[in-house]
Amino acid sequence: MTAAALVEASKRFGGTPALDRVTFAVDDGDVVALLGPNGAGKTTSIALLLGLRRPDTGRALLFGRDPRAAAARRTLGVTPQEMGFPHTLRVVEVVRLVRAHYPRPLSEGDILERFGLTRLAKRQVGGLSGGERRRLAVALAFAGDPRLVVLDEPTSGLDAESRRSVWEAVRGHAAAGGALLLTTHHLDEAEALASRVVVIESGRIVAEGAVAAIKRSAGLARISFAAPTNGFAWAGAGREGDRVAILVRDAGVEIARLVRHGVPLHDLEVRPVTLEEAVTALRGPS
Repeated sequence: MTAAALVEASKRFGGTPALDRVTFAVDDGDVVALLGPNGAGKTTSIALLLGLRRPDTGRALLFGRDPRAAAARRTLGVTPQEMGFPHTLRVVEVVRLVRAHYPRPLSEGDILERFGLTRLAKRQVGGLSGGERRRLAVALAFAGDPRLVVLDEPTSGLDAESRRSVWEAVRGHAAAGGALLLTTHHLDEAEALASRVVVIESGRIVAEGAVAAIKRSAGLARISFAAPTNGFAWAGAGREGDRVAILVRDAGVEIARLVRHGVPLHDLEVRPVTLEEAVTALRGPS
């Protein structure tokens, strides 16, 4: 079933279009990564889905209803990009406050343990580090055991261990049949977690599909090899330390061309592009 959807949704702020006839859906069991640069329309898309703003044209649906309806939001958990807390409340008190809004929340102990907050339970939120506050913010999105979780840049500012705990929570939620929509600037994170990707640029969707399909749609492979730091120039080549990397349509043709020109291909590596490389190619020049 579809947990959330935008259908031909458009939104303008003054004379500036933020979204232009955007359509995508998040189904049960899906992890959808909404990707794009700052100002692309990601935050506006989320605001429409959460009922914080109304589309000028088209529709936003949350469990088949108007997102502004309280009944539609009862099985929704959200971590916005910026989240403030009353500084004097303790971590466990914030967790209890959020749990009280849901009919069948996760247990208090489960929430604290899953996100590494047990030892911080009695601490005042004002005394937490930025990373600890971010962990608490993400934990609250899962606290009510919601059907749909929306995470806006969930791992921003987190260390490697905390990031892994968020990844485990995302995977566990989807495995249990829940739906999840996330935005992230870490495309390795999207590649690791997402079942589907929606790439948005200047308010329009430029690519959508499974991660493997997005990578295939770029039609590229990556060639890299060791080369001297001075004296090597090749059209389309980029340098990564002591290596040269080239994104090409046909690796065999490009390697043959390099050989014909007498380029020594020391430590040659040919591989498919990553999601980040594919998305960059599909978006085109900024």
